[in-house]
Amino acid sequence: MSFQQGLSGLNATSKNLSVIGNNIANANTFGAKVSRAEFSDMYAMALNGAGSTGIGIGTNLATVSQQFTQGNIRTTENPMDLAINGAGFFQLTDGVSPITYSRNGQFKLDRDGYVVNNSGLRLMGYAANALGTIQPGQAVPLQLPTAGVAPQATSEIELEANLDARQGVTRPAAAPFIDFDDADTYNSATSLAVYDTLGNPVSLTYFFQKTADGAWDVYATANGTSVAGTNAAPTPITSITFAADGSAPTAPTGPIAFDVPSTTNAAGAVTQPITGLMFDLTSSTQFGSPFGVTDLTQNGFAAGQLTAIAVENNGIVMARYSNGQSRPAGQVELANFRNPQGLQPIGDNGWMSTFASGDPVGGVPGDGNIGVLQAGALEESNVDLTSELVTMITAQRIYQANAQTIKTEDQVLQTLVNLR
Repeated sequence: MSFQQGLSGLNATSKNLSVIGNNIANANTFGAKVSRAEFSDMYAMALNGAGSTGIGIGTNLATVSQQFTQGNIRTTENPMDLAINGAGFFQLTDGVSPITYSRNGQFKLDRDGYVVNNSGLRLMGYAANALGTIQPGQAVPLQLPTAGVAPQATSEIELEANLDARQGVTRPAAAPFIDFDDADTYNSATSLAVYDTLGNPVSLTYFFQKTADGAWDVYATANGTSVAGTNAAPTPITSITFAADGSAPTAPTGPIAFDVPSTTNAAGAVTQPITGLMFDLTSSTQFGSPFGVTDLTQNGFAAGQLTAIAVENNGIVMARYSNGQSRPAGQVELANFRNPQGLQPIGDNGWMSTFASGDPVGGVPGDGNIGVLQAGALEESNVDLTSELVTMITAQRIYQANAQTIKTEDQVLQTLVNLR
């Protein structure tokens, strides 16, 4: 008689209970994946082959496989939390050991500006240059910028507006042909801030003066100083002529250039001159409706400091600055495997690649079969507590049944020994 079958059943069931216990323990571990104990039967082979009446000698734990199904996505208030919706793993490194792969997106910034997890491993991705251009290729640890963004002087202005065709001519008969302090000498005005090379704002105001049917003169002041001529005798920076239907200017047909002189702002600081400023009025109209500016843009900005970080669905890390500018600071690269179940779990929500898993295939989120990122969210464990508890009850009954097999074998053996 043999106790082998019952003993192997006890060992296998004990390991199954350990797997179940580990699943339950990690039910609240972000990025954890449920494991499943898989068993195989065992047979003792005779020297010259086995017959059809061979009896098995028990069971054996074949493997513990992890199930890489999608976990629920839980939103958080932390913009540095990242969840992968779909296939793929974060790549983490300490610069020395092999790369660790993880589904846990609980990231933070360290003192050097690197994006790290709770173990101090750095998140890998593509770096961006000083202009915010992503440099794809070899993945490196992502480091967010600490310095601010330099100012950019304005070089282009675009104005889209309607000049009221119903208004009368306001150009005085004698010089000076406009008085910026007298609204009767012009029809409409609008303003915006432009920036010099130091990032100082310059208040630029445009005055539109009707000189004849379909003809307008445009004057401009910078911080109250006329940019063409003098305040006492200003001259227009351009003249606009419209077609009979008022749909578009017949002149000028392209951007015009003018210079903004050095001025003194409201705080008493002297601003730098802005030369070669291109002014585009070609989108303006002259219809019989009130004056209105529908678009007024310029391409300059002041210096700014880093204020916030946001991660987009494609993994691009956007740095936002106090001057309203946003620039890519890098892009997260994910890795995928042909056989994720071949990955070796190493703890701390991480896995390592093995021969069974295959080589990692890198890519940005959303490309190919790689999932997308969701910022301000985390992927919960895919452990189903209800299923685990039911499985635990079944495993407990199987353990008791195997123990009963050993007990019965013992009783039969005792009966045999007691024969006289």
